Amino acid sequence: MINLAQANVLHIPVPDRWPEQTDIISLCHSLGPAPATLLIGLGVVYLLFGFYWYKTLIMVNAICLGSFLGLVIGQRWGNPWVGAFLGGCLSAAITWPQMKYAGAVMGARVGAVSGAGVWASFGMDANFAWTGAMMGLIFFGLMCFILFRGSIMMYTSFQGSIMLVFGILAMTLKYEQVGPPLEGKMLVNHFLLPLMVLIPAIAGILYQQHNHPSEMGGVGGAVKK
Repeated sequence: MINLAQANVLHIPVPDRWPEQTDIISLCHSLGPAPATLLIGLGVVYLLFGFYWYKTLIMVNAICLGSFLGLVIGQRWGNPWVGAFLGGCLSAAITWPQMKYAGAVMGARVGAVSGAGVWASFGMDANFAWTGAMMGLIFFGLMCFILFRGSIMMYTSFQGSIMLVFGILAMTLKYEQVGPPLEGKMLVNHFLLPLMVLIPAIAGILYQQHNHPSEMGGVGGAVKK
């Protein structure tokens, strides 16, 4: 019989270093068909409709991030699910009235991932990947206050591209005829994975720009609330 106290205990490991391509490949291998399909579906939504649904998508990001932080904090006190629930609710309550600042936080997160990824792609010391992450975080975060509309398109496109590529990799690497050769090329060429993310991201930005032209002028390409 399962002890309910033990069932409530959950351990979420917090990474102590920036993941390398081998870690990303291992993560893709560990993803099942259902999470991979979910990633692909959400990736398409972020990639193609990021600006059209940006408030909802930013709220989803905030709830997921707040729930994760609450889960990590809550597991220290033996109540991870309570922490996740409170963290998600608190993040949603803060995000909705402060949407522009939440967009900047989203951009900072995308910038940190992009900056650290570029740092690792050039073969620099992985122990200092946080340097590239900080540069991307600051640049992308500040861009949201200068060009809000364009920044939202860029951030959602990059996030959608990352989700889409990781979902497709999780599906593809499981096939023996395709997976091992692709995995070998990714390990040899460190620029292959960034290019796989960059190309769909650029396509998503162009698609959103074409289908959602600016409706009004103003500083930073502001949009109607």
